[in-house]
Amino acid sequence: MLLAHISDLHLDGTARATDRASRVVNYLNSLARQPDAVLVTGDIADHGAPEEYAEAARLLAALTAPALPCPGNHDDRSAYRKVLLADEAGEGTGDGTAPINRLHHVAGYALLLCDSTIPGEDPGRFDDETLKWLARTLDELGDTPAIPAFHHPPAAVHHPYLDSTNLTNAARFAQLLAERPVDNVPAILTGHAHTPMASTFAGRPLLVAPGVVSTLRLPWESGEGLIDPEAPPGVAFHVLDEGDPGAGVRITTHYRVVP
Repeated sequence: MLLAHISDLHLDGTARATDRASRVVNYLNSLARQPDAVLVTGDIADHGAPEEYAEAARLLAALTAPALPCPGNHDDRSAYRKVLLADEAGEGTGDGTAPINRLHHVAGYALLLCDSTIPGEDPGRFDDETLKWLARTLDELGDTPAIPAFHHPPAAVHHPYLDSTNLTNAARFAQLLAERPVDNVPAILTGHAHTPMASTFAGRPLLVAPGVVSTLRLPWESGEGLIDPEAPPGVAFHVLDEGDPGAGVRITTHYRVVP
């Protein structure tokens, strides 16, 4: 499977945000081989406004490959559902504010798009409903390799602000993963950090997409402010295959900047 992975578009109605997101869409559409899907790990809108999701829907619909989004802390569940997903209630829950958790099958793999948001807050958390959904879905998938994807990294970014807003109950998620073979859950994909990042969590690769709207300034980098708004947008490409015989699923990631 070839998976393109973008994050943190922060569409806010400005020409700047629209231009950067449009450049990413055009870049992905120009690839010699189209990805099997484009994963978008949250903060799609900047203020959670319906008009921001209307713009996001137009941009994501322009992708040649199918777009698979999940929400971030800047997103509003109700507007996200109604405008971006055209889903008033949320998969029969009857509650438009419930967590947005969705399963997609892509090229022999399962993508578990999880809602790690706490409405109205910047840090993330998997609530009980999401953890139960994750456990039940992984059990039902059996030996199908499954990739959880969500917004907030469950491990340290090594930036004081980002590390104060990551996944706050990562230990519960780690316990859930520890009960399942690595081959069944071979990697974890997130956004939120606005920086291309590779780490590990619960014995799995943790791969974080760069930001579309801006790039995080790391503590050891020069420059003023939390972010660098002039750095180009970025994209991650994840290739999943069976690797060597008997070695299980392997994930290989390449990061690219978008002109």
